[in-house]
Amino acid sequence: MMRCIAIDDELLVRELLEDSIRQVPFLQLVKTCKNAIEAMEVMQQEPVDLIFLDIQMPKLTGLQFLRSLSQPPMVILVTAYEQYALEGFELRVVDYLLKPFSFERFLKACNHAYELFRLQHKVAETPKDFFVYVEYVQVKIVVADIEYIEGLKDYIKIYLSSSTKPVLTRMTMKAMEEKLPPPAFIRTHKSFLVAAKKITAVKRDLVVIGDKEIPVSEFYKENVTRILNLSKG
Repeated sequence: MMRCIAIDDELLVRELLEDSIRQVPFLQLVKTCKNAIEAMEVMQQEPVDLIFLDIQMPKLTGLQFLRSLSQPPMVILVTAYEQYALEGFELRVVDYLLKPFSFERFLKACNHAYELFRLQHKVAETPKDFFVYVEYVQVKIVVADIEYIEGLKDYIKIYLSSSTKPVLTRMTMKAMEEKLPPPAFIRTHKSFLVAAKKITAVKRDLVVIGDKEIPVSEFYKENVTRILNLSKG
């Protein structure tokens, strides 16, 4: 369950947001607020996982409010002006709703946020280490040492920070991905699984780990962007 607040200076929009939120089973409405100051007071008293945030408000705009938060929760912008929504993505906003919005579009934004929320709560499930077979010998792999994994049909290569030679073991990428869930590890390509914290740079179709470049396919590009935004939080 995600605890959320809705902030908008227009009563009709607040009522629409409240009604929409109550129809989504994984959302729990904490409060609707008519301005950012009121929202600050609520957030000092209650835990909040998600904010539905208007941009154009008196005294303090939505973006000014967002910049003032040292550890902001996830945010879905609610605005009549698309150019402000684009600016919001620089602040790692999850999604934006252009007024007037349909319930279908609202639900899509909520599902996006909920996906990230569930990924965030999977971090603790990542093991500290595990064993793999290498030529009939069980070899210990320390998860924090993994840079990335390359799939080769029924085998995988595990590239480690502590070794110039990868560990070759018989295992599928699917099995390894289940062992190393996001956001700690990111599937960038059907043949590559990458440790998010090891990434030193991101290019158009590549992620970089030191002097190594790992491809990002079109299919996984949006997922990579979402999880990298999350892991910076």
